[in-house]
This record gives sequence, C-alpha cells and structure tokens, in this order.
Amino acid sequence: MKIVLQNLTKTFPGRGRKAQNDVTAVDDLSCEIPDGELIALLGPSGCGKSTTLNLLCGLENPTSGRIFFGEDDITDLPPELRGVGMVFQNYALYPHMTVRQNILFPMENLKGKERLSKEEMQKRAEETARLVQIEELMDRKPRELSGGQQQRVAIARALVKMPRVLLLDEPLSNLDARLRLQTREEIRKIQKKTGITTVFVTHDQDEAMSISDRIAVMRLGVLMQMGRPQEVYDNPANLFVAKFLGTPPINVFEGRVRDGRLYIGDEAVFSAEGVPDQEVWAGVRPEGFLLQEDGPLTCELNRVEIMGRDISIISSHKACAAQAVRSIITAETSVNTAARSVRFALKPGKVFLFHKETEERIL
Repeated sequence: MKIVLQNLTKTFPGRGRKAQNDVTAVDDLSCEIPDGELIALLGPSGCGKSTTLNLLCGLENPTSGRIFFGEDDITDLPPELRGVGMVFQNYALYPHMTVRQNILFPMENLKGKERLSKEEMQKRAEETARLVQIEELMDRKPRELSGGQQQRVAIARALVKMPRVLLLDEPLSNLDARLRLQTREEIRKIQKKTGITTVFVTHDQDEAMSISDRIAVMRLGVLMQMGRPQEVYDNPANLFVAKFLGTPPINVFEGRVRDGRLYIGDEAVFSAEGVPDQEVWAGVRPEGFLLQEDGPLTCELNRVEIMGRDISIISSHKACAAQAVRSIITAETSVNTAARSVRFALKPGKVFLFHKETEERIL
C-alpha cells in the first residue's frame, strides 16, 4: 500500500503561562512511501516522528494537509477504519490475557463483512504466531515473557488483522543491545515475508540504516532529507543530516575556500574547484582519512585505540568543532604512537562542504 503525505502539518496550542505559543510538531511534510517498503522516520527527540506516526494511524488529526493510502484519502477516517496495525514502544499488551487472547483480540472486534468465525480466528492466530516464532508461548501471560518475546506478541497482534500499513513506534528501545540487534533482524524478515508497507520510528541511526529501504531524517517537524540509507549517508543535503548519520559521527572543521582549495587552519587540504571563495563548514567522515607522512592535514595526536579490524586515531585540531578528531584506518597501518602529531590526506567522496550560515550542502 503506497502512502502519500501532502503538506501535512500538526500544530499544538500553547498551554499555561510559560508555553503560550503554539508548537508545530510536524511542519508541511510531503513525501511518498512506495508500496511494500520499510521506511524509517529518523531524528532526535522532539523532531515530530512519533506525531507523524500518530497522524498516520488516526490518533491525531492534522491541522492541515492530506494523507492517502493508495488512492484513498484517509485523512478524516477514524483509526479503526484505516486498516493499520500499530506496535507501541511499551508493547501495550493486556496483562490479564494470554498470548493467544492478546493476538485474537483485534479479530474479535471486527464487525460486519470483516467478521471471522472462531475457527478462522484461531487459524489466523496460529499462523501469525508461527510467523513471529512464538507458537509455543500461546498459553502464557505477558509477565511470563521476556522483553523480546513480548515484542513479538505485539507485532503478531498488529499483523493478525492483515493491515494495509504497519506502524512501529520505537519498538526496540526497551530491549538490551544484543536483543535489539536480533529483534530488528526479525522485524525486517517479517516485513519482507508479508510485504506490508511499514513505517518504523526510531532515534537510532544504526537501526534505521540497517533494516530500512529508505530513511526520512526529520528535525523540528521538518523533513530534512529522504532516500536510500547509503545514498543519504554518502550525499547529505545539509550539515544536520551529515552530523546525525554515522558512527563515529562526522568530523566538522571550520574552513575556507580560496582559489579553488579548501583550507583548514593554514593548510590547503583538499581541492574545491568551482566553489566560490567563502567561509565553510568542512565535514570529513571518520573513514575519510589516509595516514600519510606528508599529508596536507596536520593534527595533534592524543591516543590510538585498537578496535580489532580497525584502528581509531584520536587527535585534535584547533579548527575542529568538537574536542577530538576521530579517524578510522585499517589495522594493517602502522601508527607511531610516540609522535606528537599525525598527518592525513583526505579521501574524495568523504569530504563535504556546507555553507557557513545556512548549513546547506555546497556541491
């Protein structure tokens, strides 16, 4: 099911003496989510991603704009008629019901021509439980399950009514690191098997990039950039997107372009042909450094971290916006840890220039 958002805006009225101004949680959001894809809404807390999800499922009404599922305008439809399955951050399972009863509950509330017989409901519940690998837990209560098992029950309950769209609101944030990795792989496998268009809300860029067909990066209710994960990582539209994606984060330097060269400090470190002379922000991905004895960029060496397959060089530079410059090089490279400074060349494709004022990308 294709999803189209047209100029979607949600404004909450100000309340109280200290918050009298209206708050725009989603600001003129327009995008298209292709049928059968998993898209991640990604951004920091307060960027509007959960509000967008609530608008999609009908828990919130937009201040303006329209929402389409396929060719159907569902903007004014009540939640129960939209055909969405919702998985909440805290799972929201009924504690007094068994796993089987939790999964059956959405089907027991179907009415009219959509109503199923008891045999059909039981069959569909068993099939969905097998899909998420919890068939042996059907007679347990939620308190008898681990966090990962509860998450799968919540997904089964959302899937059992065969929704047109599946919505996941930070479903992994309550899990430990190892279980989070395992569960996100299972979510991707389930989504691929069912082919349901899925919107996945997260603030974790590793999660978003690892399982999504596309990511939509949001900031203060505004869509900053949308595209394939690797495309967005390799071609950030602005400094915010560049800084938000990547672990370790991108290194940002104050620089200037003069006579077709990028200067960081007093050193000409990179070609910037075709770029007018100006002050810029220069972003360099951690993997964009090449250790060279005669490299054009000189940094003060702080320490070296051995990471197994890679080596992380921690250094500093007076033009760097952060306290440390993180450079990742291959473990085969020899580093003189006794040296006071370290010199780098920069890889094409890993260096980005941004306007000093607008922070938009300079191509």
